[in-house]
Amino acid sequence: MTNQRNHFSNMHFFCGSSHPELGKNISKSLGIDPGKIFLSKFSCGENYARIEESIRGYEVYLLQSSGLNVNDDYMELFLMMDAMKRASAKAIHVIVPHFGYARQDKKSAPREPISSRMIADLLDAVGLDRLMTVDLHADQIQGFFSQPVDHLTALGLFVDYFKKKNLQNLVVVAPDAGRAKYAKKLGDRLGAELAILHKTRPSHNVAEIVNIVGNVKGKTILLVDDMVDTGGSVTSGLATLRKHGCKDEIYLATTHAVFSGPAVERMSSAGFKEVVVTDTINIPPEKRFPGLKVLSVAPMIGEAIKRNYEKRSISTLYT
Repeated sequence: MTNQRNHFSNMHFFCGSSHPELGKNISKSLGIDPGKIFLSKFSCGENYARIEESIRGYEVYLLQSSGLNVNDDYMELFLMMDAMKRASAKAIHVIVPHFGYARQDKKSAPREPISSRMIADLLDAVGLDRLMTVDLHADQIQGFFSQPVDHLTALGLFVDYFKKKNLQNLVVVAPDAGRAKYAKKLGDRLGAELAILHKTRPSHNVAEIVNIVGNVKGKTILLVDDMVDTGGSVTSGLATLRKHGCKDEIYLATTHAVFSGPAVERMSSAGFKEVVVTDTINIPPEKRFPGLKVLSVAPMIGEAIKRNYEKRSISTLYT
């Protein structure tokens, strides 16, 4: 790693506690060792962070995703950023593969917060210079930041994976109108047709599928979404697709495997041929089940870091 360390002589890469395995894999893709950082908690639950090497004048890349402990993950991120700023880092590039609170990007009812904008404001206040993230819930969240946002996508990973399967008579299905554009891009690159589920939300965090736009009868299905939380939306969509006569060969592709509450039980018993996710969120052994396939975003993020550091274009990584 010596030659690579010399190449990245003015850069340090650090990883928070939310996803150390992804941090290790990104470091490996870059050919460097991760920076030394001490993370702990006081007995009352307060987070503590200390950088254990000099970063004065260095460009710092800091990885911290958000999973089931999203509030704690963000608080740890803010403390690490503040420690780096006070240690005189030249620039702080924050990598949040799964951007928590992204679902709350607008007011859908009176007196609601726009939480993703609030997170953007907090990152700005602490001292953000650039954000890297993967498959935001809504593209317009980039506009909540005054700093550059590198909005990477797992689309290419899914295209490469499913092309190798050579699925015949395939329809890519969006779970709602909001994911139709993404599903259309995926379908075009796989040579597949497009269908859209019509989803309503009768109450908070509850989804019902009421109709399908497009033909799925006798088709192989690839249901695609940006995230699976409790699994209610995708399993409801699966039942509706079967009612409309699709084949039993149904795949699910999602970037962010939150898998909270009853998600694992629902996913493992729903009857998907395969559930394909990425490792933007740490997936512990107890949340893994037969038929789950995990694709790594580490090489893509590593390449984005490298190109940013070398002041080269990363636009090809978006597409």
